[in-house]
Amino acid sequence: MRAMDLIDIGANLTHDSFDHDRDAVLARAREAGVAAMVVTGASREHSPKALALARAHPGLLHATAGVHPHHATEYTEECDAEMRALLAHPEVVAVGECGLDYFRDFSPRPAQRRAFERQLEIAADLAAAGTPKPLFLHQRDAHADFLAVMREFEGRIGPSVVHCFTGTREELFDYLDRDWHVGITGWLCDERRGLHLRELVPNIAANRLMIETDAPYLLPRTVKPTPSHRRNEPMYLAHIVEELARDRGEDVAATAAATTATARAFFGL
Repeated sequence: MRAMDLIDIGANLTHDSFDHDRDAVLARAREAGVAAMVVTGASREHSPKALALARAHPGLLHATAGVHPHHATEYTEECDAEMRALLAHPEVVAVGECGLDYFRDFSPRPAQRRAFERQLEIAADLAAAGTPKPLFLHQRDAHADFLAVMREFEGRIGPSVVHCFTGTREELFDYLDRDWHVGITGWLCDERRGLHLRELVPNIAANRLMIETDAPYLLPRTVKPTPSHRRNEPMYLAHIVEELARDRGEDVAATAAATTATARAFFGL
């Protein structure tokens, strides 16, 4: 897979489960054909860490900066200033992870919506200043409110990707109708929850499709033998692209090349 130069658009490499072997994880990813990874920044604590990792591994790692809806209550004026400062760095290639999560509801829904809107304001301000950065979005069980908030910013923000898509056919087409991008993870490989995705992924145009592991979460259930630690890592992106190509009726090399080209264009890598 090395020649395929895959790009993992969402890896939570600041997670403490990687603290003891992060360099080995990166080495295994490169050996498996992963040419670049976007490290997800999803909180006040981890967004600066994502930037630090990207600066330590130029060219291999890039970062996002944002506050996940789970952490929405931490989105203060000081937090907003911190996110804006992080997004001034060239290594930070997207605003987010931001959005709405009504499945867990770890933060009150009004706080989630406020934090989401504040981060969309950052994206709009960057676009207005001539330094646009795309949006790295999260949505779970909040589709109607998610669309309503995004609608408020139509024409003011740049490209958007709904990462780790696990939703319905209706949700997918709502996103595609708006020319948003879609990130597919190892959820595709889950025979309990992901079977519907196998039927949906052929509908995603190649220039709107990207791949990600969301490591250390969502270890593909079709990886054999199953790792005893159950931790996902970017090396398994090669497995995801093989499954995705099969479901799309494509050659693996073609799916790999297309998703990489789309990711490079989207993030400006």
